[in-house]
Amino acid sequence: MQRHWPPFAWVCFAMCVGVMGTALASPLYPLYQAHWGLQPSHITGIYVAYMVGALASLLFLGRLSDRFGFLPVLRHGLVLVTSGVLLSALAWSVASFVASRVLIGIASGMITTSASIGLTQLNRSSNVMRASAMTSFAMALGFGLGPLVGGLMAQWVPLPLVTAYAPSVVLGVLAIYALYQVQLAPAASAAAPAPFALHDWLPRITLPQPALRRPFLIASLGAFSTFSIFGLYASLAPSFMAHMVPWHGPAVSGLSIAMILFLSAGFQWLARPVHTKTCAIVGLGLLAACNLLLIATTYTNLPLLFVLSVLCTAAGHGLVNLAGIAIVNKVAGPQNRSGLLSTYLVVGYLGTILPILGVGWLSDHLGLPVAIVIFCVAMALLTGALAWLAHRTPVIEQA
Repeated sequence: MQRHWPPFAWVCFAMCVGVMGTALASPLYPLYQAHWGLQPSHITGIYVAYMVGALASLLFLGRLSDRFGFLPVLRHGLVLVTSGVLLSALAWSVASFVASRVLIGIASGMITTSASIGLTQLNRSSNVMRASAMTSFAMALGFGLGPLVGGLMAQWVPLPLVTAYAPSVVLGVLAIYALYQVQLAPAASAAAPAPFALHDWLPRITLPQPALRRPFLIASLGAFSTFSIFGLYASLAPSFMAHMVPWHGPAVSGLSIAMILFLSAGFQWLARPVHTKTCAIVGLGLLAACNLLLIATTYTNLPLLFVLSVLCTAAGHGLVNLAGIAIVNKVAGPQNRSGLLSTYLVVGYLGTILPILGVGWLSDHLGLPVAIVIFCVAMALLTGALAWLAHRTPVIEQA
C-alpha cells in the first residue's frame, strides 16, 4: 500500500477519516432527541461531552507526539475513534451514547494533534502557508464528510441510528490498516523515548516567547470563535433550521453543516498565496458579518439570509483557521510545536463548550431564537474586536 501512496497522503487520509467519525452524529441529534425524549440542553450536553473528551486529550495527551512520534499516536487515535463510532452505532441508552462521544473526543484530540504535526514534518515545501493550508484543508474536509454522510444515510437508509455509522467504521478499519503499512524515514520518526514521569502527564499550557504572544493570542481566540460558531451549527442546526428554512430532515441539516466545511476547505485552498495577516483580518470580519446575518435570519426567516450567513461562516471559518495554523507554525519551534498546537486547540475547543452550553441553557429558559440572538451578538463583538487587534498587530517577521 505504501508503494502507491506516499506517507504524506496516507496521513491526510487518516486525518480525514478520523475527524469524519467525530462529526458524523451532528445531523442525527434530532433523531436521538425524538427517540429518547431529550431537550435542547440535553443535546448540547451530549455535544459538549465529546468536546470535554477532546479537551482532556489535548491537555493530558497533547505531548505524546513529541515523545513517541506522530505515527504511533495517530494509529492509536484511529483505533479509539473507530471503536467509539462502533459504540455509537450500538448505543442502547443516553449514558452509553455519551460514553461513545467522550471516547471519540479523546481520539479526536490525539488525531488532530498528531496528524497536524505529521503533515508539517512530512511536507516537502518550505512554504509555511502551504503546509498550514494542507493541514487545515484535510481537517475541514474530514469534518465535512461526517455530517454529510450521516445526514444522507439517516434520511434514506433504514435504522439510521445504526447504519449511518457504517461508512465511518469501514473507512476507519482501512485507515488503521494503511497506517500500519506506512514506514517512515528515520528523520520523520521519533527516537525511542524515556518513560513518562508523572509531571509529563500533567496539563501544561505552552506559550511562545513574549514578543510573539499577541499574534498567538489572536490566533487562539480566533479558533475559539470559529469553533464556537461551527459548534452552534453542529449541535443545534437541525433545531433552529426548522424555524428558519422550509427544508427539513437529517440530509438538509447534514448538508448545511458539510457545506460550511467544504466551502471552508475551498477558501483555505484558494487563500494559500494570501498573507497570514490579511487572512486573519478578513476572516474575522466575515465571522462578525455571519453572526449579524444569522440574527437577521432569526427575525425574518428568509432562506436567502440564511444562505448568506452560511457562506460568510464558511469563508470566515476557512480564513481564520488557515491564519491560525500558520501563526502557530510561525511562532513555534521543534521543541514546543506540539505544546503550542495543543494550547491553540484547547482554546478552540473551549469555544465549543462554554458558549454552546450557554446557548442550551438559554434556549430552555428563554427560547431558542433568543438564545441564538444573544450568542450571535456576543460572537460578533468578539470577532470584530479581534479583527481590529489583528489590524493593529505587526507582521510576524520570522518563519
